[in-house]
Formats: sequence, structure tokens, C-alpha cells
Amino acid sequence: MDELDLAGALRSAAAHLAEAGVPSPRVDAELLAAHLLRLSPGELRAAALRGVEVPEGFWELVTERARRIPLQHLTGKASFRHLELAVGPGVFVPRPETEGVAQLAIDVAARLTHPIIVDLGTGSGALAAALASEVRDAKVYAVELSELAHAWAARNLAEHSVELRLGDLRTAFPELNGRVDVVVSNPPYIPAEAVPHEPEVAEHDPEIALYGGGADGLELPAAALATAARLLKPGGYFVMEHAEVQAASIERLFQEAGFRSVRGHRDLADKDRATSGILAAESELEAQDERMAQ
Repeated sequence: MDELDLAGALRSAAAHLAEAGVPSPRVDAELLAAHLLRLSPGELRAAALRGVEVPEGFWELVTERARRIPLQHLTGKASFRHLELAVGPGVFVPRPETEGVAQLAIDVAARLTHPIIVDLGTGSGALAAALASEVRDAKVYAVELSELAHAWAARNLAEHSVELRLGDLRTAFPELNGRVDVVVSNPPYIPAEAVPHEPEVAEHDPEIALYGGGADGLELPAAALATAARLLKPGGYFVMEHAEVQAASIERLFQEAGFRSVRGHRDLADKDRATSGILAAESELEAQDERMAQ
């Protein structure tokens, strides 16, 4: 493919990616070219109108994307809210729906004075970085089990005031028990048999970041709930992302773990993708038990 100018190359690349089944072929073609030329998408479109030459390496990247290598692995970066995160093999690429989870936690934490926030299973560090950068005077902690993902998180959190640890979310931060204001988590939650259809996910996202354990995928979400209940002070807030089909089960698990005001939250596609709750005080739980016993 030897188009003489960028506009023609973008058209041909988009057609090639569409044939390969890439969901957003024109956008991906533009982002690959913009990456090589170090231009914003708007600047790239202006350059294409001027008849700029095709950047070196463009067709090689298009060929890789047609093989369904994730776009973010080819550019080495992923956008998350106002942030640009470094990503690559070994770490889960943050998704747009998780930005809504971040917003829910930010809305609560922003009303507090010097809040303590914990991100369980931080992956690339997306949630922790968003919270640290958008909540004034917050003290943010994050934990990640995978050594590869931890390395990416360390890179992404280097500019933020986040205490990052390598470890299991089940046992994380015992010194913070009962002291935390907000806990957020996007744990692995895909059921064992629910292999993702998209090659970018099934073949390139690490399995440790995808599958939640058990036939229903709820082992790690339940573990995150137990840790949140341990870490939070009474009245503390927990929000967790999950699969749409798990919404009812997650709501029940929240209630069983001692949370009140449990709410489901829909993403931009109107799917039930997150649940939040407030940790009840012991007195509230005792009163609830008495009402149920009557």
C-alpha cells in the first residue's frame, strides 16, 4: 500500500481494518497516524487536508491492528478521563465504563476533608490516578497482585501521591482497618466459561485481570467486598464494577457484607455495570437483625 498522501492512506487503512472486523476502523487508522506524527486527532485531520505524506511505519501498525492487536498496545498509551496512561502486554487496558466508576467515587470523596481512599486491584493504576489527581488532599492507596501490572501501575502513578503495593486485595492494608473513607474496585469478574468475543480482550488482556473465579465469576468481587467492609469506617463508601449479568448477585453480596443504601449504576450503554453502598454501623446492623427477627 503506497498511497501518496495521508488522506488517501487513511481511507485505505480504514477499509482494511473494517475488513478485519475492527470495530472503529477510521478512528483507529487516524489514531495510529496521529501517534506516529505526534499530533492530536484534530491536528491530524488538518494535516490530511494539507496533503501531508504518510508517516513511516504507518502500514506496519495498520497490519498489526488488523491482526487485532489492541490499539493501545501499538501506541503504548490509553486515555482515561483526563489522563494518558502507559499500557502494554501484561496489563488490562482501562475501559470507558470504568470512568463512570471513578466519577462515583470522586463525587463522594470530593465532599470529604483529607479522605483516605483505597483502590483494590488497581491494574494499570487508572482509578487510583484519577482519584489522586481529582480529589484535593486525598491520601490514595492501591494494591495489585500481578507483577507485570504492578510495574505498569508504578509507571502511571509515579507522578501522583499514591502508595502502591504489590499484593493480594484479600489481605491488603491491614493497618488501615476501619479508617478508610472510600474504597473503589474494578476486580476481575468474568465467569469462567464466558470467554470474551473480542480478540483484543480474549487474546491480549491478561487472564488474571479478567476471570473472577468460580462459575459465576464472583469469587474476587466477593473478596473485594469483604476487604472493603474491613477497611471502611462506618458510613464509608464502596463502589465496584461488575458484569451486567451479575448486578442482582452483587447487590445481595453488598447487603450480606453489611452495606446499606445499596444502589446499582448504569454505564453509558445503559447497562448495569457498577454497584455502590455505604458501610452500616454496628448499631444499624443490630437494629436490622431485630426487625428481621420480629
